[in-house]
Amino acid sequence: MPGFGDILQKAVYLGVGLASYAGEKAGSKLNELRAEAEKLSEELVKRGEMSTEEARRFVDDMVQQAQQQPQSVEPAGNKNTAEPRRIEIVSEEDASAKDAKEVDGVDKLREQVQNLQDELRRLKRD
Repeated sequence: MPGFGDILQKAVYLGVGLASYAGEKAGSKLNELRAEAEKLSEELVKRGEMSTEEARRFVDDMVQQAQQQPQSVEPAGNKNTAEPRRIEIVSEEDASAKDAKEVDGVDKLREQVQNLQDELRRLKRD
């Protein structure tokens, strides 16, 4: 059984890994946005609807807006919280107890379905 230090170390590594991954994803999304904005501005310049200077400002504005709007994976209700999201560490005993409760619930539902099927067969015979 891993000690508390091992669990804490894994949690820290997980946090660092997630932060690194999120940074990479944000960078790639920002590059995609820049490319799409440049394509759009080039098309508008070709049509004569925008000058090259306006197109350059348009791309810069789009990228700046994307950088200012933090992307969050949390539900909308939790956006304004100043606290970090809490992580719950569940021991194997807690998980097995929860699994046992779920199995009991499933067994009860199966029993109810079986009783209803028996009653339905009985009513069809009558």
